[in-house]
Amino acid sequence: MSLTGQIDVEVVVVGGGVMGASAAWSLARRGVSVALIERYEPGHRHGASHGATRNFNPAYAEPHYLELLHRAHTLWRELEDDSGDVLLDEIGFIDRGSRPAAPGNDDDRAGTFDSEELPAAVAQERWPLLRFDDAVRFFPRGRLYADRTVNALHRQTAAHGGIVRHGLRVTDVTPRADHEVSVSALGAEGEAVSIKARRVIVAAGAWTQKLLGAHLPLPPLVVTQEQPAHFSVRPEFAAAAELLPSFNLRSAAIGGEWWPSGIYGMHTPGEGIKVGWHGVGPVTDPDQRSFTADPDQLEQLREYVRQWVPGADAETAVDISCTYTTTPDSGFILDSSGPIVVGAGFSGHGFKFAPAVGEVLANVALGRAHAAPHFSLARAGIFR
Repeated sequence: MSLTGQIDVEVVVVGGGVMGASAAWSLARRGVSVALIERYEPGHRHGASHGATRNFNPAYAEPHYLELLHRAHTLWRELEDDSGDVLLDEIGFIDRGSRPAAPGNDDDRAGTFDSEELPAAVAQERWPLLRFDDAVRFFPRGRLYADRTVNALHRQTAAHGGIVRHGLRVTDVTPRADHEVSVSALGAEGEAVSIKARRVIVAAGAWTQKLLGAHLPLPPLVVTQEQPAHFSVRPEFAAAAELLPSFNLRSAAIGGEWWPSGIYGMHTPGEGIKVGWHGVGPVTDPDQRSFTADPDQLEQLREYVRQWVPGADAETAVDISCTYTTTPDSGFILDSSGPIVVGAGFSGHGFKFAPAVGEVLANVALGRAHAAPHFSLARAGIFR
């Protein structure tokens, strides 16, 4: 397998974010020859997988997500064992405005995560950094380390014999007459690289439509620039911040007021309390982003923190920029067409599923699984 002008592998993975890297790791540790191709340098901030932290939110009712999430939890631990890194801190998760699947119905087959319901007064005493006016559900899960995870996946893919290449921009993905696939890429100096493989997994995030629109019947994928922020912890709450679970609130109606969307947040060690709206950033072209927060949304976020996160200083906002790539039904696409396997449309709630998503994509690429109905390209409701 050459690292210069020609790469010949069984599977090539396009996109080195958490989904593509998870697929490459899943393949490499099985002994499959795989190349992971990433356009940007390690630690870049152009996509959706960067930053220090993410939530591990178990509050799903749908069986297909619960099943995938249980598998992901197992694989997070396996990745920690493989890499030696701490990737998931089970500091807990506070869910407001939704409920997990109820026992005794069809959702049972996926299993649910343990949880307990707490009155507002109990939650307020336990977590004074937040303000509560209603009961909450508490799960023993919590916080993922994002940059650390991507680094671990790249490192362990290489450790298991995979090729990991940064600085290669894929320009074309072409199915071949022999049922294999050719991938063309350009290096940083404009040098051409040709990759031949039996299958390609495209996990290109915001660039999926640009890469595959001519080859796959993709639904509309809306790319938005999302704008969470970190807020400094007030000194009197510093000790309490170390014990703060991750949190969300699904409804846009909070305390009788209407906000742009539901909210999510977590304590990011060394950076403060991360808080963000979900999926309401401006539509963008991933190659033409401003990386600048919309001032009105940022001010609304400050106002939310003033009212509902008393342990944080709303005036200290440090905005963050990332992308969401959202399908019409906010569900994932994990499917194939010929030799092209696509993982896309993670719609702002995919990171916690990443190791399981990577396993599914790897299995589809190896012909060991077909797309589940809920994740297929052909499912109802994702084409307009």
